Amino acid sequence: MFGFSVYLSAPITACTKNRVARLAKSGFEGVFTSLNLPEDDPSVLLQRLTDLGSECRGLRLELTVDISTVALERLGISLDKVNELTHIGVTQLRIDDGILMLSVAKLSQQMGIALNASTISKQDIELLKDSQANFNNLEACHNYYPRKNTGLEEKWFNQQNAWLKKNGFTVIAFAPGDSDLRGPVFATLPTLESGRYQHPLAAALNLLNNNVNKVYIGDADLQVETAAQFDSYFRFNTLLLHATTEIDLPEYLTAGDLVFHQRPDVARDAVRLREGRSLKEKTIKPANIKERVRGAITLDNKLARRYEGELQLIKRNLPADPTVNVLGYISQNDLDLLEACGANQAIQLVF
Repeated sequence: MFGFSVYLSAPITACTKNRVARLAKSGFEGVFTSLNLPEDDPSVLLQRLTDLGSECRGLRLELTVDISTVALERLGISLDKVNELTHIGVTQLRIDDGILMLSVAKLSQQMGIALNASTISKQDIELLKDSQANFNNLEACHNYYPRKNTGLEEKWFNQQNAWLKKNGFTVIAFAPGDSDLRGPVFATLPTLESGRYQHPLAAALNLLNNNVNKVYIGDADLQVETAAQFDSYFRFNTLLLHATTEIDLPEYLTAGDLVFHQRPDVARDAVRLREGRSLKEKTIKPANIKERVRGAITLDNKLARRYEGELQLIKRNLPADPTVNVLGYISQNDLDLLEACGANQAIQLVF
């Protein structure tokens, strides 16, 4: 499941509602927000949360709210009255540190609860079991890290997630956005430091490969083109890659709806598109022979003999080869998605 974030530092305006509807239409299924931000005005937070909850209910989106004891005190909300939050559309509370496991167990009998995935311990799990927590309503959600160089290390993260899943938890983490970045640092909001400046879809897919079940976009928005790439992946399991050209393309590459596929045997240096040679229309003369930098789109020419027509997306810098024409390049913004191309991955090139 994929979700996105909406923060309550500003009113839920018509523009906000349009963004929520646009992302829901693109295939996102959940919304994350926070009551923990100290800079937010507590006198308006509940009304804004109510407005957001109404939108989420209308679009059938899950709504997860990050809370803490301090935040609840600021808002005058008691843990004994969480029905006040479920009534306005909140489906899950993300519990920050400071709330006792006995209280968590009690809350889990009423609604979805997400614990801090990075800090939960074996002792916490035993206390939850002893307190008869409803583990069907319990998940584990990592933090996002606004400050550079503070995000989690990938190997530890993967091991922690494997342990959490072994103990029955669904694991949640955050990928960065690429629009409307949150201040005061404006360095995106990822869980993994390695994902901080990655393409949001590439970062999200990497999280799924690291024992994560649900991914939320930490930042408040995605560029329209990026949202379309998520939509393509959600609907058709297809990676949409934007590209530019340097020389005339074969006619079959100009068909906007043509979908290619990575071969089942994944190469180290290039994404090899299995349809390339079968689509060859005529003899391919050598042209634009040059260094093949990462992101280059290449076509093997007649000098490659039986490989003539082979179409590749280059994943690492390679020298020029007289048998290989450079047609153009994958957009700089989309280069991270080359690493997300697994066996048989569907790929659509948009020139």
